[in-house]
Amino acid sequence: MLTVFLRGFGLLLLAGVLGTGIATVRYFSGERPHWSSARWDSAGSAPDPTAEREAIIQVYGARAWGWRGIFGMHTWIAIKRENAPIFERYEVVGFGVSGGARAVRRNRYPVDAYWAGNAPVLLGEIRGERAAAAIPRLIEAVDAYPYDHRYTIWPGPNSNSFTAFVLRRAGGIGIELPPLAVGKDYIGQGRWYARAPSGTGFQFSMMGLIGMTIAADEGLEINLLGLTFGVDFTRPALKLPGLGRIGLS
Repeated sequence: MLTVFLRGFGLLLLAGVLGTGIATVRYFSGERPHWSSARWDSAGSAPDPTAEREAIIQVYGARAWGWRGIFGMHTWIAIKRENAPIFERYEVVGFGVSGGARAVRRNRYPVDAYWAGNAPVLLGEIRGERAAAAIPRLIEAVDAYPYDHRYTIWPGPNSNSFTAFVLRRAGGIGIELPPLAVGKDYIGQGRWYARAPSGTGFQFSMMGLIGMTIAADEGLEINLLGLTFGVDFTRPALKLPGLGRIGLS
């Protein structure tokens, strides 16, 4: 059994190296505008809050700016309370934190904005009564985030550590984070295990540098130096650095 596991992980590791290579080639062969001239406006993909009466929770992600986008993405959380005319957006941003600014930002950008020119992707959502019941827990989790004045790109705590913390703390939302969300495995607070962000299993991690997640939604994920190698059995797919999820969405 151990031999089969090691061989399987070896194949995943090789695929991850190839995936990172492909992502690197894509980055250097494409346009690389400066972040100040890139798009930060709405992509027009979010629901119209004035037309949607029900409560909504959404989680978005977009490739990070510059070379960091080869390996990772930036994620954030959006909520719309029942009958509310607007969405609220919560995320962690590193800019200004070293100077004393708070890491957690609210409504800094439109709910479905481009991130330094990279289009947002809807990672998951829940609606209706289930969302309405979860929103108070989610806001409480945002307020309880323990690293509001700290930001470390790698291995964390970063923007993805925040999103994972909130999903984990809110509990029962059932939204998982993709393999490109580097930092999602940073548990912190001196802990080495916690619930998986989806709430459907558990993860074990040493400061986000090495660990494992076993959950119904995430499948089997191995975290190595912040990079995710994994297999989703429920919706068959491979999870690889650089390429992300390859298989069923």
